[in-house]
Order: sequence, then structure tokens, then C-alpha cells
Amino acid sequence: MNNKKEKIEDFKAAISSTVRSLSNSQKIEVSFGNQNFKSENNLIKLPNLNYSNDAFNHEEIRAIADSKSLRLRFSNIDILKKYEPSGNISKKLYDISEKIRCEKIGTSYFKGIKNNIEKFYQKRVSGLDLKSSEDKIIESFENYLRTKFLNFKNESDIDKKLKSYKKDLNEKLKSKINELQDLTLDQEKFNSLISQLISNLSLDQTIDEDEKKDEKNENDEKSSKPQNQEQQTTQKDNKNEELSIDSNVPDLENEAQESDKAEEEFELEDSSRPDLKKRGAANFSDFKYKTYTEEFDETIKAEELESTEELARLRKNLDQQLLQLKNFISKLANKLQRKLLAKQNRSWNFDLEEGLLDTSKLTRVIMDPLNSLSFKKEKDIEFKDTLVTILIDNSGSMRGKPISVAAICADILSRTLERCMVKVEILGFTTKHWKGGSSREKWMKNDKPNLPGRLNDLRHIIYKSADTQWRQAKNNMGLMLKEGLLKENIDGEALKWAFNKMNKRKEDRKILMVISDGAPVDDSTLSTNTSDYLESNLKKTVKWIESKSNIELLAIGIGHDVTRYYNRAVKITDVQDLGDVMINQLTDLFVEKNRKTLH
Repeated sequence: MNNKKEKIEDFKAAISSTVRSLSNSQKIEVSFGNQNFKSENNLIKLPNLNYSNDAFNHEEIRAIADSKSLRLRFSNIDILKKYEPSGNISKKLYDISEKIRCEKIGTSYFKGIKNNIEKFYQKRVSGLDLKSSEDKIIESFENYLRTKFLNFKNESDIDKKLKSYKKDLNEKLKSKINELQDLTLDQEKFNSLISQLISNLSLDQTIDEDEKKDEKNENDEKSSKPQNQEQQTTQKDNKNEELSIDSNVPDLENEAQESDKAEEEFELEDSSRPDLKKRGAANFSDFKYKTYTEEFDETIKAEELESTEELARLRKNLDQQLLQLKNFISKLANKLQRKLLAKQNRSWNFDLEEGLLDTSKLTRVIMDPLNSLSFKKEKDIEFKDTLVTILIDNSGSMRGKPISVAAICADILSRTLERCMVKVEILGFTTKHWKGGSSREKWMKNDKPNLPGRLNDLRHIIYKSADTQWRQAKNNMGLMLKEGLLKENIDGEALKWAFNKMNKRKEDRKILMVISDGAPVDDSTLSTNTSDYLESNLKKTVKWIESKSNIELLAIGIGHDVTRYYNRAVKITDVQDLGDVMINQLTDLFVEKNRKTLH
């Protein structure tokens, strides 16, 4: 054990010494993993040392340390900010180009650095699983510049992954590559030119169009496939099953044509409801989590963010995108409905001496007046008054099919549960801006105090409140498709918000379902606090809700394993499985006979 500790400490000391030498600054501090320092100034953050099988991830740490040291030495942050382009993807590409420019300069002076960085990069990129257009563009851009500036030689599988995107980049950038290489030592001219080239690519505007084309092609391909005999038979059986169901319950699609009589909004803070006032907000103050300012945060209804006409257009777009999926989920939702209605069926105890008169037994009294009257009482129904809240991650990484599927699944579940007298609210969480917005501007004007806490403007959206009927809120779901709405995600505070809304409600049973595609991310907050600041707060919030409240919490991770945050969680790899998983998870909760009460 001591030998292991000595190796780690020796390695840390060697890395720290190398960083100070490469960055040409003796004031630089180096942190590993979650190690905290009083000041974020002159600090380089490196990954934690993972020690296993008598070895640790030294190659990764050396490469990252070398790259960050060169960035500190050769990059002027004021010049960099001066030419920064607009748009999330454009900013990422611009930052990558500056990193490679500094590595180009550094590797010409320090030959050993090139080998460290190249080995780590090749290892990292070979293990990538690129799914979204955004990820493919970003990795292709970095790979293209590395091959041109640093003469990196790709492995064949990497070239195959990125071939089409790199070909397109080469056609647009090849005429300026030599000029960029000549400007490597002149940061101002280099930043100005690369910013212009990136802006001309118009990637932030075109990426959504590419994703929509991919979706359309995928749907067209599925619809064009011929059905075999087995599929036809299955569909026929399913159709018969649905006809049988629909003879007893209203059809999902026609329910909107029912009476438009509005249901009066339930007022939580009404002075006539003292029982609800006792349900105050939970105390999360011991989490050592702070916000720099809440002045610019907003909790807003979906209909206040867009006009009625635009919401109707977005809703129509949502329905068109997922017509086939909606039919599939509707069938699953009908199954959930049958289970819920079965639990809510009324039943009676007969032949009692008191209660309601049992009129079916009156003929017996008429035939023989000596027979006594028979009474009946309704049995207690085990099904409790229930609230289901669906909290949807509205971050940029959910853009495209994930957010569309989440919206339509929440929409159909809302209709289904409403018919079963289960209250449903649908919430979303994101930020108002990228990179901090007004909160960060205020922080900068106040001389940038250290460790400011959460440093972005929250936007919490109410798509459907628990006491609003589906037909009144159906168009709001389309807002999730609005271009520019999805930004960054601060999950911990979103969970607290949803919890406090639910905690004020009167329902006996409360279920909170979270749909997310990964860890909380906000660049502004993470760049000014510890690297695990948001993640740690999420873990503590989840633990508190699971252990100290009566709200049942479950989560669905899209493409990411969220079991490290939630005890009850499911991971899906294909976003089209979302509807199936949501409904099955709720079904499991509702049919549990011996459900444990949370304290």
C-alpha cells in the first residue's frame, strides 16, 4: 500500500513539475480529480489517477497535462475571445482549432510531447461511438486539423468512421489550410481566419436539417419494407385486441372532441386549504450547494414562450414525425389503462345489517314479509389518489429524435392516466442561455469571485400542470421541438423544483419520472467551480428524495446509464424503446401489491 502511494505521489510531483516547465510559469497549480483549491486562477485540472493491476492511467494524464500547459503558454485569452464565433458547435470547433494551434507550436519545440498527445488521441478516438451529427462533425473537424497540422496517421477504422464528414470539410477548407499553417505563430490572424472559416460552414443552422433528413429516410425505409405472413397475422391480432379494448374505453385520438368545458385551476396556496399549506418546500440547504444569483431564473408556462399559432404548428410537426411510434405507444397505453381501471373497479359487501338498501333482494321480502331487509356497503378501493410528474431533460444533447419521442410519450401517457383519474404534470428543464448568460455577466462585473456556485440562468418550463386537462395543454408538447430552446441542463435544481411542486399537492401517492440522457452539464458553472459540482448536487438531491420523502422516484437514461444517480433506473440504447419502458415502469409501480412505504 505504501509503495502504491509513493508511486502516485512521485507521479503527481513529476507531472506538476512538467506543467510548470511547459507553461513557463512557476505559479501554476495542478489538481487531480476532485481535488479542491481556494483559487481557480492559475490552475490546471487533470483527471483522477485510476490505479489498477499495479498501473495507472499515466498516458492519459501526461497527454492532457502537456496539451493544457501549451495552451497556457501560447494562447492569449483576450485575443481568443475577440474572434469567438456565435453558435454552440462553432464555438467548440473554434476552441479545438486553438488547442491544435498551441500543440503545433509546442511539438516543434518539445519533440517528446507529440508522442504523448498522439498516443492518447488515437486511443480515445478509436473507442468513440459516434451517433449524433454534432458529435461526428466535432470529431471529424479535430481529426482533420490534426492530420493537416500535426501529421497524425489514422488507423483505418477511424478513417472509416469519419470519412464522409472529413471529405466535406476538406472541400471547404483545403484552400486555406496552408495559410492557416503559416499563421500558427500569429494568434490574432490565425483566430480571425479560422473564426471566419468556421462561421462560413453554417454548421449550427444545418445540423438540425441533417438530423431531420436522417429521421425521414429511416421512417421511409421502415414503411417501405414488405410485410411477411407472420407480421400480417400479428398485426391482425393486435387490431382485434385494440377493437376489443376500444369497445369499452374511449379512443385516444378522438378524446379531444369531447366536451370543452374547462376545469377550474386548482390553487395550491389558497387560504381555504390549510392542509396543503403544511406541505412546505423540502430543506436542501445542507448540501453546500449555492447559486451566484437567482435574479435571472424563470419558471414559465409553455404557452408564454410562444404564440398560439406557433405552438399549433410545432404540435402538428410533432405528430407527423412520430405517427408510427404514436400508434405503437397508444396500444401499450391501453394495456396500462386496463390494469388501472381493473384496480379501480367498484366492489360491494352484501347481506349486511346496515348500509345501502340492496334493491336486488327486495323480491325476497315481497314474497315472504318475514324476511329482513338486506343492505350493502362498497368495499374500500386499494387504488390511491395518485399524481405522476414527468420531468424531461431539455438540454441540447436531447435535440432531434430523443426530445421528440420524450414529448410524444409524455403526451400519450398524460391522456391515458387522465382517463384513469390519475393526475399528470409534465415539466421540462434547461437554461436561458449558453455559457452563463446574465448570471455570468454579473459575476464578471463583480470581479469574478472564486467558486461562485451555479453560474447560469435557469429556465424551468411547465408544459402541463397537474390540474390542466390534456386537451387544454396538448399543443404545449410541440414547444420541445422549437429551435434554440434546448440548451444546458442542471438536473439537481430541476429535481428540487419538481419535488417542491409535488410536495405541496394533496394526492396520497406521488411518482416522479425523470427522462434524461446523461450527467448535468453547464460550461459556465463547471469552469468556475469543482469539476463534480453539479453531479455531486444531483446525487445528494436524489438520495434525499429517495430516503426522506414519500415520493417514488424513477429515472430513464437515454443512451447513458443513470443508475449511478438513481436507485430505480433503466437505460435504453434505442430512443424508440422509451415509450415501452415508460409504460412498463409505471405499470410495475401500479400493480405492486406489497409496495414499501418510503420514510
